[in-house]
Amino acid sequence: MQTLSIIKIGGKLLDDTISLNQVTRSFSQLKGAKILVHGGGKIASELSEKLGIKPQMHQGRRITDKSTLEVVTMVYAGLINKQLVSQLQALNCNALGFSGADGNMILSEKRPIQAGIDFGWVGDVKRINTKLLISFLKKDIVPVFCAITHDGQGQLLNTNADTIASVIATSLSPYFEVNLKFCFEKEGVLANPNDDTSVLSDLSKSDYEKYKAEGVISNGMIPKIDNAFAAKDAQVHKVVICGVNGILEPKGTKLCL
Repeated sequence: MQTLSIIKIGGKLLDDTISLNQVTRSFSQLKGAKILVHGGGKIASELSEKLGIKPQMHQGRRITDKSTLEVVTMVYAGLINKQLVSQLQALNCNALGFSGADGNMILSEKRPIQAGIDFGWVGDVKRINTKLLISFLKKDIVPVFCAITHDGQGQLLNTNADTIASVIATSLSPYFEVNLKFCFEKEGVLANPNDDTSVLSDLSKSDYEKYKAEGVISNGMIPKIDNAFAAKDAQVHKVVICGVNGILEPKGTKLCL
């Protein structure tokens, strides 16, 4: 079975030019089929504040009203996506940028109010256009997905990039041996949030629940690890949370059930 690398990047990697250049160089050097998925939360927050729109978060997830949706669409599907595509093209990596609406690649539904929390125009993924995605991969085209999806009725939706990476990996795992990596500014999941050297070599579900209860793992790491375990539960071959150095090397925190 052919190997497929799916790399999700986010956090401070998107804000630092040196780190982002390292990401695109390393990603371009990966052999075989590959997909890049990106967020861009901090850049969207900074632009929102400049426009007088106060960012709202709940447990590491963005609450998206109409004005915020307009900002994140501009930032994710526009600025960041096209910057990444152009950088990859400069590295002879034939990338093609997508939102979920393009080619009906990712269909979502608006998240219902949960426990009194209305996330606004936030989408939960319903379906990946697997057939079309595979056809691009077979043509050696490298898809670059942003965190914007659609509902099939003309409505764009802000969707967690970690979720998109996890669901794409799950949908393609019957066809490829999928290696999924969630790449951010740390070198992996930390046993001590104040010590960047305390990287866990592996993380089980039971240990995750313990660290979460103790507050060692919190905020934006929770949806990231939840999505990582969702992929692992769905029999994705390999799931790792890592830093830039883990894109090409076997470094970071490997998830195990």
